[in-house]
Order: sequence, then C-alpha cells, then structure tokens
Amino acid sequence: MGNDTHSTRPASGGIERKLAAILSADVQGFSRLMGADEEATLRTLQAYREVTDTLIQQHRGRIVGTAGDSVLAEFASVVDAVQCAVAIQRELKIRNAELPEHRRMEFRIGINLGDVMVDGEQIYGDGVNIAARLQALADAGGICISGTVHEHVKNKLALSYEDLGEQVVKNIAEPVRVWGVRLEIPSPLVGEGQGEGAAREAGSSKFKGQGSKAQEPRRVGSAP
Repeated sequence: MGNDTHSTRPASGGIERKLAAILSADVQGFSRLMGADEEATLRTLQAYREVTDTLIQQHRGRIVGTAGDSVLAEFASVVDAVQCAVAIQRELKIRNAELPEHRRMEFRIGINLGDVMVDGEQIYGDGVNIAARLQALADAGGICISGTVHEHVKNKLALSYEDLGEQVVKNIAEPVRVWGVRLEIPSPLVGEGQGEGAAREAGSSKFKGQGSKAQEPRRVGSAP
C-alpha cells in the first residue's frame, strides 16, 4: 500500500472517507507555564506555532485544527508526517536551549495512519483519536507513532525506533501498537534493524522495563 491518501466519495449523499496520516501535537505542562507567566507563555507559544505551522506546510501537510496549545494536521504521505514531526522537535529543542529550564515549552507529538471521515475542512474518526492518544503517551519533546506508521517508515527514514508494545488507550476498542521515535540515536543504515538494539538500551521514561515481545497490553490513562 502506498502512502498517498485516497478519498472515497459516496455515490448518494453518504460520508466521505479517506486514508490519511494524522499528526497530533500539544504542549506538555501548558497549564503550569500559563500559571507562572501568561504573557511570556503566550509569546513563546506564538513563536513556536510559527515554527510548527511553517514546517507542516513545508512537508506538504494541512493544519486541520488548533485549540489553545494543540495542533492537528493531516498529510498525504506518512513519511512526510514523520519527517515533519522530527523537524519540529529538533528545531524546538534548539529554541528551548535558549530559555531557562522552567520556561521551556516542549511539545508531545503522536502520528497515526488511518481511515478518517471528512466533513468540509475537518476530519473525524478513530484514526484521529488514536493520533491524539499517541500524543498523550509521548514524552515532552518526543514522538510516538502507531504500528501502521512504523510499518511504512521503518525502512525509509534514517531513524531509530523503540517498540513500546501494545497499549490500551481510552475509547479505542483494540490495543494500539506503539513505537517511540528516537531522535538522539540515528540508525547507521536505513532498513537494517533501524537501531532498535540501541533504542532498547536507551529505554523510555514512560515505558521503562517493558519488553518488546510477548507482553500483555498495558492500559494507559490519557487526557480526555
């Protein structure tokens, strides 16, 4: 299956559907930042949103919606979506290094590839909801992707991935296979293991101690 989205228009007034790569992002600890200094937080958010919006456009994405500190975007290519997320996190890491630690604004990003319903400029459905749940599982400054996304990009991008196993998430009937994108440990060769050994060695703060095989799905709470 290719990465391009294919929109299906019903013959007689039904709901339009399409396959899309969905990127969901929000700021870790945004309420705390606002509570400490509203004006400075808003200025930082506006500056960082310029970065995210520009990079989404450069990677051929479309911003579907924004609310407060959150961003929802869709891409025709799952490779573009992951490359965009990596570019966002790397650029914001550079900008955060210039701020005091307590004022740093770190985004969490989740990416899913799934079927969505189309209503004008908006998209809905489990494909979108899973992206939001993946975002909630990501560490600050991190990226979580679904198993379907990993299958499409694992041999195409020089990145390392950490298998976080199957996770039971809110309002999704089946467990979701989750992979973390390792930004600090590049894979030496695309398509040869993708640095998974190094990724497992590095671990993940939210999933420390979990094996990648033969494990029961873990129930993870998430924001409503």
